[in-house]
Amino acid sequence: MTDPTPVIDIRDLHKSFGALEVLKGVNVSAHRGDVVSLIGSSGSGKSTLLRCANLLEDSQQGEILFKGEPVTWRGQGLGRHPSDPKQVLRIRTNLSMVFQQFNLWSHMTILQNVMEAPVTVLGRDRDEVETAARAYLDKVGIGDKADAWPAQLSGGQQQRAAIARALCMEPEALLFDEPTSALDPELEQEVVRVIKDLAAEGRTMIIVTHDMKMARDVSDHVVFLHQGLIEEEGAPDELFGAPKSERLQGFLSSTMAA
Repeated sequence: MTDPTPVIDIRDLHKSFGALEVLKGVNVSAHRGDVVSLIGSSGSGKSTLLRCANLLEDSQQGEILFKGEPVTWRGQGLGRHPSDPKQVLRIRTNLSMVFQQFNLWSHMTILQNVMEAPVTVLGRDRDEVETAARAYLDKVGIGDKADAWPAQLSGGQQQRAAIARALCMEPEALLFDEPTSALDPELEQEVVRVIKDLAAEGRTMIIVTHDMKMARDVSDHVVFLHQGLIEEEGAPDELFGAPKSERLQGFLSSTMAA
């Protein structure tokens, strides 16, 4: 029997940067095995929503629950911050983030990059982590690059290393923030293949993406954000095949034609 409790559950989330309100009351959830894609124009709040989910940004109102456990807060409004550092660390390590710009440490080999957080943050046994790290590098197709430096890899290879690093944390869910937007089309497809393989395995993922084909192919649920609100959401076939709102119709016509 599947667990009815979402891995990540965001309710009525509001986020401002000073006077600028970026999220205006957003609800998004992902159950175990769900792939949820967030789409929308630049500035619609997609990446901000993902960063709030991972507690990299503080939100001003609303609830964030991880496996049914609500984030505890102190303060209000722009002064609201998580109140329990241990809870923040636990949630962040269980919601591994893959960023647009790879964020690999240049002074470490690829293997060292993948091993660093499980060893230093989680305190796991180094030999066990190395075995797992090599397996994840094999999984994303760059096992032969374990001893290379990040500068020796292409952008697509570096992003696949970043995905292996996220997987090595053994997270409950993976959060992808525009994982292919910094890549050339050919290199982009290397990363899309890895994400499709993870989706086929039943990994829980929330993906911010500009790649509408990938969103349609891998998602169980797609959320279209417009100016900080959910304009439309639903199954990919519905959203891409028969969009209801004029804003979504216009967005898809411009992005799919590009």
